[in-house]
Amino acid sequence: MKRKLIAAVGVAGMLVGIAACGSDSSDGPSKTGDAKALTVWLTVDAQNNWPDLVKAADAAVQKKHPGLVIHHEYYGWPDKNTKLDAVLATDKAPDVVEMGNTEMLGYTVKGAFAAVDPSKFDNSAGWLDGLKSSVTYDGKAYGVPYYAGGRVANWRKDVAKSAGVTAVPTTYTELTSDLDRIQKKEGGKFSAWYQPSRDWYAAMSFVYDAGGSIATDSGGTFKANLSSPESLKGLNEYKSVLDSYMKGDKTKDESDRPLVYGQGNAGMIFGAAWEGGSAEDPKTDTTGKLKGNLENFVMPGPSGKNMPVFLGGSDLAIPVKSRAQDTAAEWINAFTGTQGQKGLIAKGNLPNNKTALATLKNDPALAVPATAAESSWFVPMAPGWGQVEKAQVLQTMLQSIATGKQSVEAAAKTADTAIDKVINTK
Repeated sequence: MKRKLIAAVGVAGMLVGIAACGSDSSDGPSKTGDAKALTVWLTVDAQNNWPDLVKAADAAVQKKHPGLVIHHEYYGWPDKNTKLDAVLATDKAPDVVEMGNTEMLGYTVKGAFAAVDPSKFDNSAGWLDGLKSSVTYDGKAYGVPYYAGGRVANWRKDVAKSAGVTAVPTTYTELTSDLDRIQKKEGGKFSAWYQPSRDWYAAMSFVYDAGGSIATDSGGTFKANLSSPESLKGLNEYKSVLDSYMKGDKTKDESDRPLVYGQGNAGMIFGAAWEGGSAEDPKTDTTGKLKGNLENFVMPGPSGKNMPVFLGGSDLAIPVKSRAQDTAAEWINAFTGTQGQKGLIAKGNLPNNKTALATLKNDPALAVPATAAESSWFVPMAPGWGQVEKAQVLQTMLQSIATGKQSVEAAAKTADTAIDKVINTK
């Protein structure tokens, strides 16, 4: 997963500050709260940006459990899962581990995490939809949302102004009208909207906006749904965007979007909230024109509502091999609860729940991503979803649509067939 902090930290977060890998036999035998030690794995985002919140959670739990020793290990995103895979095969599992929300399903399906009772965690009734979905499998919760990362539209104010556009659009009709004016003004080699064709996060936002979905769930059995009339409506609109405004390589994905944006041949992008800031960094902005000229706004959807966005973020899970599960749950609640969320918001993050999110509408720094995050979607929580992603079924479908290799209908049908073969397989 990607977010602004990952862009800043990069791969610098190798394993640091380690103590014990997990609670050993001397830490106490139970899963029910009388442990003598707790081991918490977080990414370097917490270590570098909000260590005070970690200390506050420690203090709250230690006050209830005098003498409890809390060990912390911090990992960079590229390193964490390799270490986790190795330790989960032993009896030295950590008690709490941070997971990207897109990582949760694969581990949950394998039985790596213990089920939790949402009622024991602050604000669980209002967890953001995209985060709640990421911790829910087969009707049970296997983790707790930590914080969120939204997706927004971002465009160049100078380019818009040169085409006679002075305000961000609030409807999809306004958006396409503005982009038409920008495209006409800048010419055929300029992408009024640089939208990498294989970016399935953006494409599926169109699908969900139209009332469609990747797959439907009927009593725990999943069925691909990209060929439904609603999904096809969203895919056709996505193709229209590519045909009208995307003048770059129709086989690209979104991995280098900020770099391409920084080259000055695009007027707008739709991506993670940090991507605009990355593009205007002097190391990325080869034109020298982006700083102060980029503006985030909530992406309007063709439906007339705000576009539902894929909500990235992090969750906290308790490995099933932890022998301190109750204490681990107490630590998670202290860290992600009401006070913890206030601290995360102060550090520039989106909270894990709708109540706290609503308070950000008047915050100039967070109002746009907070508003965008109110409407979100997530991948099907199906046992075989990891195989769908590994095979890049959606990316292949979108490239076929963008390049004209297949019609929208044929590409969707091909994708549905591929999805149905594996989506219910563990």
